[in-house]
Order: sequence, then structure tokens, then C-alpha cells
Amino acid sequence: MTRILLVLLCLIVMNCEDKQSRKNTNTKAIDSSTVNIEKKPVQKKDTVQKAPERKYPLLTDKNAMEFFLQYEKEHKENKVRMVTDFGNIDILLFNETKFHRANFIFLTKQGYFDNTQFYRVIENYIVQGGSTDDRKVMRKRNDIGRYLLPTDTKRGFHHDRGVISMPSSDIDNPYKLASPYEFFITLRDVYELDGDYTIFGRVINGLDVCDRIAEVETDDGDWPLRNVYIRSVEILD
Repeated sequence: MTRILLVLLCLIVMNCEDKQSRKNTNTKAIDSSTVNIEKKPVQKKDTVQKAPERKYPLLTDKNAMEFFLQYEKEHKENKVRMVTDFGNIDILLFNETKFHRANFIFLTKQGYFDNTQFYRVIENYIVQGGSTDDRKVMRKRNDIGRYLLPTDTKRGFHHDRGVISMPSSDIDNPYKLASPYEFFITLRDVYELDGDYTIFGRVINGLDVCDRIAEVETDDGDWPLRNVYIRSVEILD
């Protein structure tokens, strides 16, 4: 019996030593350079997109004249080229009608006239442009502002063939204030328009282009059945 107990005791001791030996064998030092630590992505702060600052004020009837009074002193350009579907039209803008010249140069530099249309044409009378039903152009108008310009009709100019003049607004307008986004070019002498509309320039090249535009087929409202686009207006040296 005593022998049996001794044998059992020896087996228990040997088994414990074997487990401890295996435990020590499986334990290794870990090199920290081999550890892949999962890095959490850096959370970027939400960036707020700021609207670009306006270079020019939103124009209204209250500030437009003061704005153009200053603008015309700093921007002396007076020649432009209209690139149309029918060819180019070069125009000299008169320095005498400084507010209307400055307005046209300003709108040209803003790219307003690009992709507008000749929306009213009458053969041997006028071609009228600067408007469109394109929403992008309407958004340009809204971004520039809503304003009218007073007439300036006592500079000695007459509505001879080839002058560019500014039509009055369609709204109730007893003083025939000018709609600054639009213009018309006369194709013959129309002196009955003198005194009501501001002449602010004349065509110096491409009047034949205007004649061809006026010959297109129109609807009852003188709107061309096929759109006639002003692709761009450029400043000439």
C-alpha cells in the first residue's frame, strides 16, 4: 500500500513538472517592431464651403449710377465685337454716353451677353438682342442685379442706320428708363426714335451681318423661328 502511494505521488510530481516545462517553452518575448497596431483614421473637421466674395455690389436702382460713375473712370474700353451665328459685329461705344458705355463694358466683362439671342428682328428696321429664355442667363441677371438707367438723349446723336441704342424697360415706365441688359441696332434711319432711347454707339464693321439676321423668318411677335445666338461679346483693343 505504501509502495502504491509512493508511485502515485511520483506520477503527480512528474506531470506537474511537464506542464510547467511546456508553459515556459511556449512563452516568447514579442518584438514591438513586428506588432501591427491598427490606427484609427484621423477625423477631419467638416469644412464649410464659403461663398466667393462679390467683387462688385448687387446693383439696384439706388446704387447703379454711383457704381457706373466710378466704373467708367477705371474702364476706358470702347470697342467690342459680337460673335454671332451669322458673323462678327464690331461696335464703337461713345464716350459721351458714359454710363451706358460703362454698363455695356461691365456686362461684357461679366460674360452676360454670352449665349443671349437676337430676340426681335424686323427687316430693314432693327435687330434687338441681349435677352433669352435660357435659365443660366436669367441667373446671371439675378446675380448682377435689377436696375434701370436714365435716358441720355441730348448728345447730338440720331438714330441713323447702324447705331446701337438702349430700349426702355417693359414695365410701367413713363420716363423710358433704359433696360441695361438689352440693345437694338438700327438698319435704316429711324429718327422717330430720337429723344426716347439712348444711342450709345455705332457699328463700325459687320452691319451686313445685322441685315442678314433681320431677314430670318419670325413669328407674329418678331421673334426668330430659329434662335439667333450671340455666342460671345469680346473687348477689342
